[in-house]
Amino acid sequence: MRKFFRSFHYAIEGIRFAMKERNMRIHVTCAVLVTIAGLCSQLSAAEWLVLILTMALVIALEMVNTAIETVVNLVSPEYHALAKAAKDVAAGAVLISAIASIFIGLIIFLPKWFLM
Repeated sequence: MRKFFRSFHYAIEGIRFAMKERNMRIHVTCAVLVTIAGLCSQLSAAEWLVLILTMALVIALEMVNTAIETVVNLVSPEYHALAKAAKDVAAGAVLISAIASIFIGLIIFLPKWFLM
């Protein structure tokens, strides 16, 4: 049981480490703002589910991106084309999810704000 609770400690340490990254703080700030907008917009349960999953995906991918960048920097401190490619692909995954989340937000919020 001790190992089980220790794994939560390690996960929280990982979140703290990721929060040191500027982009992670931007994503978390956006998630907070979207949550506030959702509370003010009387979202349905389905809309909340979509938003929560979308926000979690972006934040989780940002954490994976941070992990990949950290490992690449550890094993390849000097410039290497493959190290750059690994970092770029991870960053691209975050970008795709962030762009998709913008569209999802627009689909959910625009009708509530401008078509009522």
